Amino acid sequence: MGAFFILFELYFVSFVNSIKQASSSVMKIYTKGGDLGKTSLIGGTRVPKSHIRIESYGTVDELNSFVGLLSDLITNDEIKTILKEVQDRLFTVGSSLACDPDKEPHLKIPDLKEEDIAYLEQKMDAMNLLLEPMKSFILPGGHQAISTAHIARCVCRRAERWCVNLQEEDLFVDPMVIKYLNRLSDYLFVLARYIGHLNGVADQPWKPRV
Repeated sequence: MGAFFILFELYFVSFVNSIKQASSSVMKIYTKGGDLGKTSLIGGTRVPKSHIRIESYGTVDELNSFVGLLSDLITNDEIKTILKEVQDRLFTVGSSLACDPDKEPHLKIPDLKEEDIAYLEQKMDAMNLLLEPMKSFILPGGHQAISTAHIARCVCRRAERWCVNLQEEDLFVDPMVIKYLNRLSDYLFVLARYIGHLNGVADQPWKPRV
């Protein structure tokens, strides 16, 4: 959860304290603001680091790191470009989740758009045209990039569950965030199969004992 914690702690430090000229200031990664187990939402509200909202955007941070690892493991330039776009959108998701809903109208926070979801759907449709129809459940594995794509998919589902949990606790979460994470996990599943296709690695079917 470190990247988002650091990003937003720095955001608040710079927000509360007047911004000094770059030539005369040194930006520090550590702020000491979280030493007592609390952190700040965008807007300044202090909450425990165990808060469900922190868990939600912390899991998105974890997901973003795995997407970065996945990109490092592949050589296909088109996929790398798509994953870079996904990472950008995940920072948008994290920003939305880290914002105090009561103060969001007064802050400039990036928004998700329907086009972001349509983008993932278009990429899935294109990959599926080249893949054999699934005839059974498949096991993650066969190539390091395939396995990493499945790990990212699982973390994405966990992030989605945290967001649904926020919703069920009557804590605001933009419905577009849940929709995007839902579609992204589907994309990562199809991508795992597509990576196998590109590398000549067949799906590994699950063969249940009967």
